[in-house]
Amino acid sequence: MTSNDSLQHLAAVIESRKAANGGDPQASYVARLLHQGPNAFLKKIGEEATEVVMAAKDLDHGGSKAALVGEVADLWFHSLIALAHYGLQPADVIAELERRAGTSGIEEKALRKAQTRATAEEQKHG
Repeated sequence: MTSNDSLQHLAAVIESRKAANGGDPQASYVARLLHQGPNAFLKKIGEEATEVVMAAKDLDHGGSKAALVGEVADLWFHSLIALAHYGLQPADVIAELERRAGTSGIEEKALRKAQTRATAEEQKHG
């Protein structure tokens, strides 16, 4: 199974936990987070992101690589729940990463800033 297949499989499991697909908040952690709404899973994403930072900092001082991998897995998992809630798939993120491939991070950031300014100007004058 490739990495993309693993993400797609996990996304399908998460999708199956939505209330519309019979997900039971009493029997499934994912169904419970989806049932509780964005505040619940977005809070978890924030917590997991903080735990990634802490595990990375610990790794600089003799911590475990496995701990960092585990925390990143938790962050990705909860991010997949957010994607599912908003009708998106891992393939959407992969497509965006592929679109950015070959573009320097500095160029990408400058392009996004220019697009944000242009949108703000349009809203201001439109």
